[in-house]
Amino acid sequence: MRDIDVISGEVVDLAIRLHRELGPGLLESVYETVMAAKLARLGLKVATQVPVAIEFEGMRFDHAFRIDLLVDDRLIVEIKSVERPTAAHAKQLLTYLRLTKRPVGLLINFGGATLKEGIRRLVNDHHPSASPRLCANKISGD
Repeated sequence: MRDIDVISGEVVDLAIRLHRELGPGLLESVYETVMAAKLARLGLKVATQVPVAIEFEGMRFDHAFRIDLLVDDRLIVEIKSVERPTAAHAKQLLTYLRLTKRPVGLLINFGGATLKEGIRRLVNDHHPSASPRLCANKISGD
């Protein structure tokens, strides 16, 4: 099983290439479809639009939300194509991580002129395998 930090790096690399080649502003579904196919070609297990059920006060709600991409059953990737991501987008991903008990998520916004500002890595009780000073992605938890 590949290290999740390595997988998230592969997803980020692919997103950067995709943004350079296709450009900004396409529908989220376009980026999702292409990313899923390219990640599968890299040998990763990828599921798209994964329905997630939640339980609240003894009631079960099937398909309460959908994860854009679930990579290797561990990494949640939420794709946006907006001019500027908001704090609500990050909170949404953090809630998905918490409710599904997944360790790491990527919020990738393809709507900006460059992808540099459009990638955010969020963690849910994850301990990286490398020293923090060696990690390219800053670990945050908002």
